Amino acid sequence: MSMKPLEFDRRYGELDLVLSAYTGMSADDTPDRPSEALQAYIRHTWHTRPWALATAERQIREYARNPPGRLRLSLGEFYSVPDVGLLETPIQDWLFLVADHLKRSIEEGEVPPPASPRTHWEWHARFPELGQFLGGWFSQDMPDEFPDHDAAVRDYTATTDPQLVARLAGELRELLALALDESDYALAVAELGMEVDPPQPYSPSGWLAYLVDGLGGFKADYGLGDAVD
Repeated sequence: MSMKPLEFDRRYGELDLVLSAYTGMSADDTPDRPSEALQAYIRHTWHTRPWALATAERQIREYARNPPGRLRLSLGEFYSVPDVGLLETPIQDWLFLVADHLKRSIEEGEVPPPASPRTHWEWHARFPELGQFLGGWFSQDMPDEFPDHDAAVRDYTATTDPQLVARLAGELRELLALALDESDYALAVAELGMEVDPPQPYSPSGWLAYLVDGLGGFKADYGLGDAVD
């Protein structure tokens, strides 16, 4: 039988997150330099969950030392390393290399400076609600589902918990604070799942700023009804 979620997270949860950062990326780590994928994981984790780096290092090293044997394979209670473009033989050595980079970053306090996301994984890790919003409401099917962009935004705010709407507004402000070039904003919204152009006459950054203004006007219902002074 497959492993229960709690046991999976204890053994492999952070390992799985590290390896997910390699999706679509090259596992070209060297002893002197971590890959772009691993740099993205380290950068994001240092600034959001620094304590998780040690968990990742331990889980990866333990897995490399004790790969699943025949019994665990037959029971299905093991973690299957995704294809990262390496031959099967050096996977174990590569995992030790990844763990060594994590250990060095922790022990030497190598905190990467804040920077714009550089990989698809990092964009979604840093802006999860924005990715949900753009990928869910502004996919290529958006013109068939809504008459215009504003209607899609109204549908999102009407069907989404107010706390998540507030989170989206915060992520939009954070993205605008990066002060990217316009071409980089176009890349950012595409990485986050937007498959249609912004409405005329807006540029990508102009539309994001327009969204912030609209979401900023959201009024919470405090349950006061028709109370009077």
